[in-house]
Amino acid sequence: MKIRILGTTAGGGLPQWNCGCTECTAARRTGSARHQDCLAVSGDGRAWYLVNASPDLRTQLLATPELAPAPGTRDTPLRGALLTSAELDHTLGLLTLREAAGLTIHATAAVRHALHHAFPAGPLLAAYTTADWHTVTPGKPVHLDGGLNAEPFALGGKRPRYAADLPDGPDWVTGYRFTEEGGAACAVYAPGLADWTPAMDRAVAGADLVLLDGTFATPDELAARTAGARRSPGMGHLAVRDSLPHLARHPGPRYLYTHLNNTNPLARDTPPELTAAGAAVAEDGLLIEL
Repeated sequence: MKIRILGTTAGGGLPQWNCGCTECTAARRTGSARHQDCLAVSGDGRAWYLVNASPDLRTQLLATPELAPAPGTRDTPLRGALLTSAELDHTLGLLTLREAAGLTIHATAAVRHALHHAFPAGPLLAAYTTADWHTVTPGKPVHLDGGLNAEPFALGGKRPRYAADLPDGPDWVTGYRFTEEGGAACAVYAPGLADWTPAMDRAVAGADLVLLDGTFATPDELAARTAGARRSPGMGHLAVRDSLPHLARHPGPRYLYTHLNNTNPLARDTPPELTAAGAAVAEDGLLIEL
């Protein structure tokens, strides 16, 4: 299994265009920008799938040699995308893929409904290419090209703001557990973890790699850094401080935090408690082979 980390920040990226917080100011000064969270995964190195499609997708694809078309062709190894939520920072990049001859997209029923009605990305994409949409259900594996299985698991019920009028439900946010057919490699991707549940316990058990929600370092990060009033639990994200104790219960995997908010100091410095827990911060462009 091969995994290319295309981006590692939450919506807005780092630096965020309208933010002068400490982290955004430092990123502008040092040129240490990060793209918005997105992943590419393959079971055989030939058939690749995106997990989410960030607004930065064009730049991310151009920086990824594994996803380049062969000389003289318009064919790429990209077979489709799996979505973890209907958030704009996870789905706007789908419209960047409109030149594709065809695309397979996997998402829960709630996410599909949002993208076809509240924010009509589905109809917009269909005007340009053939989009084959598949509904995923937590607990039911999806078989992908290249000998890769993706098992979705529920992470939370946080709806995007644009979908506030749509019904509540448990499957608005999902993670994926990727395994090779007939192989031992296992990777987990959970960039929108609202709480550490038994489903998360089962997902990380026996995994080689866990890419974990690192949106906020602490629950009150926004209040401390931007004078905002929102806390991380109410935004659907378990703070890194509160997820670290769970890593000790599941030793063995390589833990990398991703989906960092632009206010998160982990984008610049890795504190000793992360290292002590066997964890680190994911970096844009990192290629991992399992």
